[in-house]
Amino acid sequence: MTVAQANSSTITGRAPSIVMDLERLGSLPPSRLSFARTLLRHMREHQWTIERTDFALDALGHGETIYRIVTPSSQYHVVIFARALDDELRSDRVIAEAWDITFCLVEGEVTDDLRSSMALNVPLQEAGRQHPQLLVISRANKSVRNFDHFIEALSSGQQPNVDFLKRAGYIYRTTAVYGNGKFGIADYGRIRSNPDFGRPFSAQMAAVYVLRQFSIDQAEHIARQRSPGTAVTLNKSIKRYLGIGNSTGLGMAPFLILHPQLIDRWLQQREQALAYALAEVPSEASVGQLIHAVEQARRYFEETWIEDDAQAQRNCIVVEELGECLAWLKEVGTDLTDWSELTERMSAQGSLETQELINGLLIDLYPSSTRGLEDGMAVEEQMILSPDMATSELITLLETQYDWAIDGSYEAPKDRFWFWYKSAEKEEPRLGRRGVDSGAEKELPLAIAPSLKQLHVELTVFTENNSGASVIDFLLAKPEQLETVRRAQTMASTHYGEIRGNLWAESMKPMHLLRAKLSFLGANRFDPKGDLWVRVTFFQGSPLIEDLMQDADSSAWSDHWSFALAPPAERRESLS
Repeated sequence: MTVAQANSSTITGRAPSIVMDLERLGSLPPSRLSFARTLLRHMREHQWTIERTDFALDALGHGETIYRIVTPSSQYHVVIFARALDDELRSDRVIAEAWDITFCLVEGEVTDDLRSSMALNVPLQEAGRQHPQLLVISRANKSVRNFDHFIEALSSGQQPNVDFLKRAGYIYRTTAVYGNGKFGIADYGRIRSNPDFGRPFSAQMAAVYVLRQFSIDQAEHIARQRSPGTAVTLNKSIKRYLGIGNSTGLGMAPFLILHPQLIDRWLQQREQALAYALAEVPSEASVGQLIHAVEQARRYFEETWIEDDAQAQRNCIVVEELGECLAWLKEVGTDLTDWSELTERMSAQGSLETQELINGLLIDLYPSSTRGLEDGMAVEEQMILSPDMATSELITLLETQYDWAIDGSYEAPKDRFWFWYKSAEKEEPRLGRRGVDSGAEKELPLAIAPSLKQLHVELTVFTENNSGASVIDFLLAKPEQLETVRRAQTMASTHYGEIRGNLWAESMKPMHLLRAKLSFLGANRFDPKGDLWVRVTFFQGSPLIEDLMQDADSSAWSDHWSFALAPPAERRESLS
């Protein structure tokens, strides 16, 4: 039994009113419970091997490549198709129809028939007929500026300038990574009990991790083909500093609303991890480790260039506040007897981003205390109706568990500014301005708080006229309230499933929804592009595939890579 399991009934997290504030959710950084980091720990602990088995690329890097993943229980393949793409067709928008790279994660063997089918359909993405043996399907585009610089540098015998990676930490960025039955591929139910990919989004993260290796292999291949006499390989430190980018738009935002039980579990586990860390007694060693981690995070934000002015300013505030935190930690030193002294100080003086960054670093201090929590990130989602509940009891439940919703105001124009709808072209969620944009008649019921208040109003009137009525009586009269009733009854027993805010409000920032999910996936370098989409980086600073297979005491392996620092120059190695 792990410490986390042993203490699970004795330590609780922060109040939902704190955790489920939308702006705080939009300030979360990645942590050791993020899926990218838990995946690499799982790969190493279970001794996965990843090898390139096919590499049929021409001099320009176009063609097909296959990587085999072997686990203790099975084998998989990541199949990658690289095609020539005109610059004017390169787009990160979901309506794009062509990409520099398309790829997939395949369960089992890649037969000749399957390979032929994938070659025809995977490059088409949504428009193709995808095979159910595929667990993940995705696409990626070049960061042309970085890609061209890497090829030019390597082919001339030089290492790339790492300043390019400070501005964008990748040479490829994905524009969508699909799983869970999208476009005919395998449904999540098929892998829920899979020992390799049973954790949420682990299959998607594995595919992206292998794509990062392909970006290295392809760049070195093109450089060697361009200038075989002078080309060099990438230094390992630069390879580790090279991540995979991702462009994410509004389509991801509703995830937090549509999967409240899953979100509750994710946040419950993170809050448990933080509670365990706060229950530890600071020692000279742990205070020193935290000082080192804060110094690294501060340097990371100092050297990472962000294009969005507002986010860049927030990062500057983080740098300043981390400096103040460092000065305080060094002054207090071994006199610190309770980590709550630190978190309370940050809550009083620090921004939300700095507060949650410190919380994440505290979680990192005690990996043994949180071991086991990462295995509890999945949940079987099911909204259960209790039809026999008295309507008076449901009213009481709403007034005690959802007072934050029923006490809200939703009638003023500023309180019902936005509406959510689904686009006809791509069936993707969109955001419209009420009274200005078309589509309000197709509004999606994503604003849970106003729905709960309306339910409370209608229940109260119904109960006044129908003493002793049950929920089923109410639903027979108001069938349109079924989903709201089911959700209210189910989620009342959870802590962190419902966002405590008005998703209609003019002040609502959909970017907070995007960042909250991306933090659990393991994204960093959060760089908004306008109000409705963002670019991030995965696996920057993480161990390479070859590092995963090093001896247990190898210095090449580290689980502390969320805030990667630019490497110094290293000795070149010839490709010749």
